[in-house]
Amino acid sequence: MFKILATFKALLFAAVMATSVQAQAADDVIKVVYHMSEGIPQASRGLNNIRNHLAADPKAKIVVVTHGLGIDFLLQGATNQMEQPFAGAIADLANKGVEFRVCNNTLVSRKIDASKLVMEASVVPAGVHEVAKLQAREGFVYLRP
Repeated sequence: MFKILATFKALLFAAVMATSVQAQAADDVIKVVYHMSEGIPQASRGLNNIRNHLAADPKAKIVVVTHGLGIDFLLQGATNQMEQPFAGAIADLANKGVEFRVCNNTLVSRKIDASKLVMEASVVPAGVHEVAKLQAREGFVYLRP
């Protein structure tokens, strides 16, 4: 009987430790929302910040939320101040897990069809609400490049 009880305790302890290690590993992931609303120069800075961020912490969970002029770099054919396309940088970051979210309110007010966005971008109802939700409900840290 003691042997069975000891085995049960050992298995229970192992299960608790495995769960604890998994929870700790999930907690080690830093979640960051990059907020962009100022146009092409901010987007250029922001994408550089994100590349540097991922170089230092490849496991970081990064979401870029855009509204206002901040959506411009996510439009098909957009280029930076040196006429270099954003498309390659966006695709590269998306392949590393970065998410790009665009404010539908901005699309509507600026009369931009969602089909004009790069394929890596997804539309959310309101950019500012998305930023607040990520911070308040999902534990994201806020950064504004």
